[in-house]
Amino acid sequence: MASWRELLQSSSLARIDAQVLLLHVLQKNRAWLIAHDDEPASEAEAQAFATLAQRRRDGEPVAYLLGSREFYGREFAVSPAVLIPRPDTELLVELALARAPQGGAVLDLGTGSGCIPITLQLERPDLTVSAVDLSPDALAIARQNGQALGAQVRWLESNWFSALGAEQFALIVSNPPYIHAEDDHLHQGDLRFEPSGALTDGYDGLRHLHTIIATAPAHLRAGAWLLLEHGWDQGAACRELLQAAGFAEVHTWRDLGDNDRVSGGRWWPATDSPSPHLASGG
Repeated sequence: MASWRELLQSSSLARIDAQVLLLHVLQKNRAWLIAHDDEPASEAEAQAFATLAQRRRDGEPVAYLLGSREFYGREFAVSPAVLIPRPDTELLVELALARAPQGGAVLDLGTGSGCIPITLQLERPDLTVSAVDLSPDALAIARQNGQALGAQVRWLESNWFSALGAEQFALIVSNPPYIHAEDDHLHQGDLRFEPSGALTDGYDGLRHLHTIIATAPAHLRAGAWLLLEHGWDQGAACRELLQAAGFAEVHTWRDLGDNDRVSGGRWWPATDSPSPHLASGG
């Protein structure tokens, strides 16, 4: 029987992928593998690893193979029903944490795995957090994550604001589908396996962003922020949409790769507005 080292070497996978999958099969950590990598694998474990390795070679995301992905220091369950959480989205969380008022009501639109609202509530227990998604399958995963991590989040099945009536919030955040329908990346790598409805609006990538920006004011309290994650090349378009809708303090923030990643603005009804509606990038 082959050793663990031999199985890793013969997998034809990137070393990190092979190790992660093997450790998942063994339910061990890397320290154990380093100390025991010359030991023979059992037939059952070798077969389980071979099955996962083949699925990875076929392109299936490691997160779906493992059933989880780390986000903001916590482990979140994922499935093909939800977008895989990405480090870039942590910028949206950090901006939201800095702008949510003490005890404020916060809403996440298109929550997917629930990683954004769960993180906000756990990092800021003073917040009252709600999250919506159009997909009942995605909401099932989000609820599972909320329960597993002990987060108090209200989950609603809703097409953006449709189930919220006249409710208003002190902060609204969203990572909506923003990839252009004709973007070749949708047919490459991990994206091929993720839910298309969580990736693209089926149009130019701006349709959902435009809808949220146009309808959010009715659900924002005076002085509340709207923060939106978007594509690296959509910062200018989002700022224009926000400014045209009457938002103040419009700005785009860049991620660790120095790409435009989050745009937002502050809502002041005309009678309450304290400053001009300025737009800026950077």
